Amino acid sequence: MIFRSPRFRKPLALLGVVLFAAACRAEPAAEAILAAARVNPLGANLALNAQLRMDSATTPFRIVVDGAVRYQFDKPEQELILELKDDASVLSERTGGKASPVRPARFDNSVRGTGITYEDLALRFLYWKNPKILGEETLRSRKAWKIEIQSGRDSSQYGVARLWVDQESGALLRIDGYNRDGRLLRRFEVVSAQKLDDQWMLKQMRVEMLNPDTKKVINRTYLEVLGKVE
Repeated sequence: MIFRSPRFRKPLALLGVVLFAAACRAEPAAEAILAAARVNPLGANLALNAQLRMDSATTPFRIVVDGAVRYQFDKPEQELILELKDDASVLSERTGGKASPVRPARFDNSVRGTGITYEDLALRFLYWKNPKILGEETLRSRKAWKIEIQSGRDSSQYGVARLWVDQESGALLRIDGYNRDGRLLRRFEVVSAQKLDDQWMLKQMRVEMLNPDTKKVINRTYLEVLGKVE
């Protein structure tokens, strides 16, 4: 799962940002906010070195953007391909041969033994119907819209998602995923950003998995962008 930095701007997202900014003159519709958030998270073509870190264990991988967002792992070889379409996201997997869609039965499986699931990488909640704005909050000095979306009959481990979307850029700042009993399962939060080639982008995101009964954190996974692939 990749998030834009709230400072990040890119030519390919210009139309979405313009529409989002126009909507923000008054309280925008929740659908318009989500449409802005679905804009390609990293913009123009690039390749980045990254890692998933949990406790003392790290899993290196590459993020390649070429129209889709590709998460490329080694040992064993695995490529996860995220396509953000107008009406749905598609997450596919390649493990040496032809890529095929990740089936719903695997959505709540862990990615490489971390606290991130395949459903989390797919960003499916951005396409759930009938979102509503709960109000405004400030996260890390950024003003954000707080939005709630019900999964409905969607085959999801989550019953409800709450999103905090930066009012200036349309960037996702935090996501809380709740089970169908309304208990918090997982929290994703952008911790820091960095500037690479004059573009602001994610540096570190923290993912917390919680015990829904005790509300205690079971584990923390950090997604960290280390720099460009040379």
